[in-house]
Amino acid sequence: MSGLSTVILAAGKGKRMKSDLPKVLHPLNGRPMIHYVIDVAEAIGSEKIVLIVGHKKEMVMEATRERPVEYVVQEQQLGTGHAVLQTRPLFENYNGSILVLSGDVPLLQASTLKRLIDIHQKERPLATLLTANMEDPTGYGRIVRDERGFVKQIVEEKDASPEIKQIKEINVGIYIFESQPLFETLPLIKNDNQQGEYYLPDVIKIYVDRGEKIAAVLTPDVEETHGINNVEQLRHAEAILRKRLGQLAD
Repeated sequence: MSGLSTVILAAGKGKRMKSDLPKVLHPLNGRPMIHYVIDVAEAIGSEKIVLIVGHKKEMVMEATRERPVEYVVQEQQLGTGHAVLQTRPLFENYNGSILVLSGDVPLLQASTLKRLIDIHQKERPLATLLTANMEDPTGYGRIVRDERGFVKQIVEEKDASPEIKQIKEINVGIYIFESQPLFETLPLIKNDNQQGEYYLPDVIKIYVDRGEKIAAVLTPDVEETHGINNVEQLRHAEAILRKRLGQLAD
């Protein structure tokens, strides 16, 4: 079994939080949100945990300096694909798997990620993504699977036919990649979109177009995959965490 390292996207501003604090430092039951993501990366036995920092990076580094993490700076916010590419120097001679997590998705549980890792190690695809079924998947990329259950394509809302729009399984933005193919493919993604950004899911599109094997694991708990973009979602996440702690205490 090859090793596993985790990269955490933590460079964003979080404009919708209406605060000067970097998004990942907003407190969740008294602890900065990013600490929950580092916790889960530790719980699954990551060999290396790399935080990609950018906006107010000194604050994020100060808040996490006692954690077992390394840092990479994304100087310009040019998208998630560009962010992960900045970590390449840390993985020069690394032949393991790389799990990509978001610093604003603090409810993910180690048990879910372990299932993702298990499937990835068993099926040996170039990438495995976490998916969820959403009652209203409007706005999300839909997962189209082939007859064996592997990912045939991810279709963005704007490109989806009426049939594809019926699919409720969505891409939640949590991935495991094999490191060398990932860093070979990241420079190939293009930024020909409205935002002019390089998006990580485009790596999956390139793999699929080449006929590579891509696996997907459906989480039964859509709530744990939710990103936190505003104060209401922060409060909701706090309530979920308190409920979990209550269940542990019972």
